[in-house]
Amino acid sequence: MVDKVGHSYLDARNLSLHIAHVGKGELGAVLFIHGFPEIWHSWRHQMNAVAKAGSKAIAPDLCGYGLSTQPSEPEKTTWEDLVVDLLAILNFLSISKVFIVAKDFGARTAYDFALQHPNRVHGVVTLGMPFVSQGMSYNTLPEGFYILRWWEPGQAEADFGRFDVKRLIRTIYILFSRSEIPIAEEGQEIMDLADPSTPLPQWFTEEDLNAYIALYKKSGFQFPLQMLDRTLHGGTGIADPKIEVPVLLIMGEKDYAFKFPGMENYVRSGTLKHFVPDLEINYIPEGSHFVQEQFPDQVNQLVITFLKNHI
Repeated sequence: MVDKVGHSYLDARNLSLHIAHVGKGELGAVLFIHGFPEIWHSWRHQMNAVAKAGSKAIAPDLCGYGLSTQPSEPEKTTWEDLVVDLLAILNFLSISKVFIVAKDFGARTAYDFALQHPNRVHGVVTLGMPFVSQGMSYNTLPEGFYILRWWEPGQAEADFGRFDVKRLIRTIYILFSRSEIPIAEEGQEIMDLADPSTPLPQWFTEEDLNAYIALYKKSGFQFPLQMLDRTLHGGTGIADPKIEVPVLLIMGEKDYAFKFPGMENYVRSGTLKHFVPDLEINYIPEGSHFVQEQFPDQVNQLVITFLKNHI
């Protein structure tokens, strides 16, 4: 029997950070880090599974997301600040060492934390995003590629600002669960690429949609879009970084990000092992960018096996 999800708040960097948590923690703790445009609720299936398996599951809303407060000077928030926040969460909960499970831009935060605090990490699991030592290049993709489009100053805010929260969340889950890279034609905006009449994916319910709507009505999209932009530009700043802890990479083979220039070759060729020596890779053939929600049982089994092998 899984306990009811609890909610706590802690102060860090003059911010109030929201944390969802469940489980007793007999087998340690697992910290779940969401991506964009996600929130702690994105990990609902994994939290229950690891709690049932004996771990304490912890899932924050990162600063500026969901129920966590907005930075007073968002333009000055850096990736180092997010690492500081994770450390504050562990200290607040008196957790000396943790597993980290992360996806999308959250994976960068997880890897940065493991680089800086390897003594606080049992292992890292990332979904759809391998460790990348330098910023990725998208020069071979058309100007309408969503990242290039949203890099233009004010463009992402203008695109998102046309619709209400419900329309935005629906569009993102429809558009970014496809296997095609989102690329707009001339005169199009990215948020126009999904027809509003298209049904939600079967694995994302109206109840899930409402949970996202409630939290994004509070946080808005401005700061989340700013942090998304920053993660796509930079690398670690370390000449030859090495992740010293065990890492499991779960790749959905229908994840559009797997089609980024050079990504599949980087993952499959073994090049990644130079930076992550203790690496395991598992592929989910039909997995999309939201693989943990699409195939929760499969992802849960991979995560729990990894936890048990490295505790």
